[in-house]
Amino acid sequence: MRFGRWEVSEGLLLAHTLRLSDGAVFKKGRCLDREDVERLHRDGIAWVWAAQLDPHDLDEDRAAAQLARVVAGPGTRPAAASTGRCNLHAEASGLLVLAVDAVQSLNHLSPDLTLATLPPFSVVRVGTMVATIKVIPFAVPQSLLDSAQSLARSSVPEAGSLIRVVPFVPRRLGLILTRTAGLPESILDRAAAAQRVRADRIGSVISDERRCAHDQESVAAAVGELAACGCSPILVLGASAIVDRRDVIPSAIEQAGGEVVHLGMPVDPGNLLLLGRLGEVSVLGVPGCARSLRRSGFDFVLERLCAGISVSAGDIMDLGVGGLLHEVPWRPAPRAQPVLPPQVAAVVLAAGRSQRMQDRNKLLELLEGKPLVCHVVDELLQTAVRPIVVVTGHQAEQVRAALADRPVVFVHNPDFAAGLSSSLRMGLGQLDSSIDGALICLGDMPRVRAKHIEALIGAFEPEDGREVVLPTFGGRRGNPVLWAARFFPAMRELSGDVGAKELLNRYAESICPVPMADDGITLDVDTPAALRALTQRLAEP
Repeated sequence: MRFGRWEVSEGLLLAHTLRLSDGAVFKKGRCLDREDVERLHRDGIAWVWAAQLDPHDLDEDRAAAQLARVVAGPGTRPAAASTGRCNLHAEASGLLVLAVDAVQSLNHLSPDLTLATLPPFSVVRVGTMVATIKVIPFAVPQSLLDSAQSLARSSVPEAGSLIRVVPFVPRRLGLILTRTAGLPESILDRAAAAQRVRADRIGSVISDERRCAHDQESVAAAVGELAACGCSPILVLGASAIVDRRDVIPSAIEQAGGEVVHLGMPVDPGNLLLLGRLGEVSVLGVPGCARSLRRSGFDFVLERLCAGISVSAGDIMDLGVGGLLHEVPWRPAPRAQPVLPPQVAAVVLAAGRSQRMQDRNKLLELLEGKPLVCHVVDELLQTAVRPIVVVTGHQAEQVRAALADRPVVFVHNPDFAAGLSSSLRMGLGQLDSSIDGALICLGDMPRVRAKHIEALIGAFEPEDGREVVLPTFGGRRGNPVLWAARFFPAMRELSGDVGAKELLNRYAESICPVPMADDGITLDVDTPAALRALTQRLAEP
């Protein structure tokens, strides 16, 4: 291929986009034909920056497509090539397996050919883009492409491809939870729930569970029972962390007739993982960090096992590069850099018609000399919650006037009569991608205090599985509810006069209840009688 400034002629590939006087646009990469040449001449364009292909050159799209077909292995699918780029997508949910050395060799072959991938053993879903091939110039010699294809074929004779997706195989996992004296059963419940969610994410299930004392004999018996039931792998989550190869859990695996393959891994969190085997069954001593859903070294090993990929002691020891994952709040010796708190916004629903209030707008009714909606907003303003989005509808101007001197964002819902869900969509639409979660607040709950809100935010940790945080009093759920950003799409799909309440059953495993010391989180004002009762209550000494 030759590149430079050429006199306009047929067969040239434009290096830059041209805009003609009649409004026509000749895009970069266009191959000029006879008509194009005539139009350019009529427009007074005699010279262009372009590429001219040699007889043995292959244009960028054909080159990218041909290379993609060679590097794409099982579980991947090349898309159509365009502008010298061909993307590879996953055809199954599983792990991305790469011949790393071969990928590096291909990228060293020539700067004209590039191959970029996701990191090895990335979890991918159907449709995930796992790699992209980009041909840098407009064309490359056929000889270069032949060399690249030959390298790709010869580098991985066993696997047969540089890039493949190994699908997750549905597995029946066994779970053993040990207890010590005084350990609340609720802690075991939450740990078990986290493992069920983790298993579901990779297409498997916790098919059998055992809870037993944290001693060698009890754990050994439980391991044997689950192995006999056909569970594999078996997860042993101890009440106390494994600190030595002679500790309770490794000793129990050996007593059950198994062996300890490896203890410890260069991944943090996840250092205290144990890999054992009982015959063909893998047994994992689970580190304490796996009580949460935050990604850890345990996930690295479990994912490989559930994709049918064997894990050796050497495989575990190779995980150190990239093994420093993130800070954890319970670390005895915290890292120097503090974890940034989550960015939480608030959506205040203030659009309703107050139909039970006898033609009065309850949000504008006075309590202790201040409209109800102002009580809600003023408490939010005492916290770090930002932005505060107020959704108006019925009597929008009056509600805005009541809050006129407060730093909030107003958004009007012209469809407020359609129900609560339409206001929820309007409010969420004002939040940008930097927001980690949103408090959904009702404008008629004047006894929700800043302390309630701060308690909810303090419990909010999406990466630990605490993604839906709600207040309780006396076992009764209240408001506001703090939702992680990943639920926003589902919330936008709601319809009718319902808020996000119906989603609580759908995502029950993500709920974190926070007990409160008073009933302010359950008190709303829907009727004149409720307002009178609250006013009287507050007036009592």
